[in-house]
This record gives sequence, structure tokens and C-alpha cells, in this order.
Amino acid sequence: MLKIEVKEGESIERALKRYKRKYRRTKVLDQIKDRQHYTKQSTERREALQKAEYKQQYLLENEDQ
Repeated sequence: MLKIEVKEGESIERALKRYKRKYRRTKVLDQIKDRQHYTKQSTERREALQKAEYKQQYLLENEDQ
């Protein structure tokens, strides 16, 4: 459970903004979305490898420029 204490003189909107930012950083919503359907381990590995290859290629292309 996330707790945000409203500081003295701080508006509710600002405290809500801090709460939302903290919630996003915990990546709870990402975990919930991932658990909605099952993905095989081999598929996850394949996607991770493809993502790593893409990142490597992207970094090499930007390094040349």
C-alpha cells in the first residue's frame, strides 16, 4: 500500500501527482497487465532477445552519427 503524506501548505492536486508518479514507478499496473494472459517462457525469452538486438542496433546506428 502506497502512502503519501500531504505536506503542510501542499495542494491535494500536487499530492495526487506525487502518488501517481510513485504508483507508476512501482510498475504494479504492468504486472497486472502481464498476468491477464499466460505467455510461454520461450516466447518471453525470444521477445527479450529481439528487444536486446534492437537496442544494440539502435545504439550502434546513433553512435555513428
